[in-house]
Amino acid sequence: MSLQRSGGFQLPPLALYIHIPWCVRKCPYCDFNSHAAGPSLPEEEYVDALLADLDADLRHVHGRTLSSIFFGGGTPSLFSARALGRLLEGVERRVGFAGDIEITLEANPGTFEQAKFRDYRRLGINRLSIGVQSFQEAKLKALGRIHDGNEAVRAADMARAAGFDNFNLDLMHGLPEQSIEDALFDLRTAIAQGPTHLSWYQLTMEPNTVFWSQPPALPEDDLLWDIQEAGQALLAEQGYAQYEVSAYAQAGQAARHNLNYWTFGDFLGIGAGAHAKLSSPAGQIARSWKTRLPKDYLDPAKTFQAGERLLTADELPFEFLMNALRLTEGVPASLFTARTGLPLAQLDGARREAEARKLLLADPTRLVATREGQLFLNDLLQHFLP
Repeated sequence: MSLQRSGGFQLPPLALYIHIPWCVRKCPYCDFNSHAAGPSLPEEEYVDALLADLDADLRHVHGRTLSSIFFGGGTPSLFSARALGRLLEGVERRVGFAGDIEITLEANPGTFEQAKFRDYRRLGINRLSIGVQSFQEAKLKALGRIHDGNEAVRAADMARAAGFDNFNLDLMHGLPEQSIEDALFDLRTAIAQGPTHLSWYQLTMEPNTVFWSQPPALPEDDLLWDIQEAGQALLAEQGYAQYEVSAYAQAGQAARHNLNYWTFGDFLGIGAGAHAKLSSPAGQIARSWKTRLPKDYLDPAKTFQAGERLLTADELPFEFLMNALRLTEGVPASLFTARTGLPLAQLDGARREAEARKLLLADPTRLVATREGQLFLNDLLQHFLP
């Protein structure tokens, strides 16, 4: 189909993703751009490269300040507070921060040091995302994690003691030989730590991972369904509202950085393998990605950007909705035009088909999946393919 742009486009909020690609050890299920760290990390060189990478992208800022920053990895908490402080100072000088900016750092329990995390908090980092995955020894061993359950509990204690009153715990379900009781034990243990946010998602086998080539025995589909239903009921009972496919939060504590992704906001991406989605005032929207291998990213003879693709008008409905429809309450229908510049009427035919199949709610003011549409999101999105 051929789509026409309208005059309703608005330049969206701007966030920043910073990728730090080193881990203590690569987990067998992980398909992220992460690499086992050596005896020392090139902190200074990498911070220099990150700031130079940002300099090359400043043309995309268009006068906006950053609404959020997310340090992802890898394991960003391997970096010292001094290195992260120099980086944040450099970013703020170049772009500027919104007064209520959310700055999140991913951390693993095996990397927690009380003094270090107190220093992170003093830098202005105000949210942690702690990669627990499970509190049970056998499950952690099967996942190749470097921490044990007691360390995971201590990590949450240390986060609070360091001044973090806003933190997320990452948990997986559908683990090798996991029962409903195992999954609920992990959730209850996590809830007892008082996180403001929980990311609870199913383990999947991804290409180019050890688990893909040597898959473990995972629970059958019926058991996976039972685990999900029991877990969602427990989370709701304990005051964690599901606002996205795998995200649950206490009132007012949804992850603002991730909400920016799901509402088709803009984000700069710096660091090895980082991705970005950026708009121009004229309404052009592009996705880009950076050089993947750390050694190449640090090579002054190479460029940071590895590729860029301008999204066509035909692609924008799918690109917008594959994010927005992950949200349990969807988005205002008017946001489609504000973010894409396309008239809402361009969706009419596909909306009617999806509504007839009970995958999309028949609400003219919102774009929101039904319960069935959330369960079969890929089927729903097929209606909006170019």
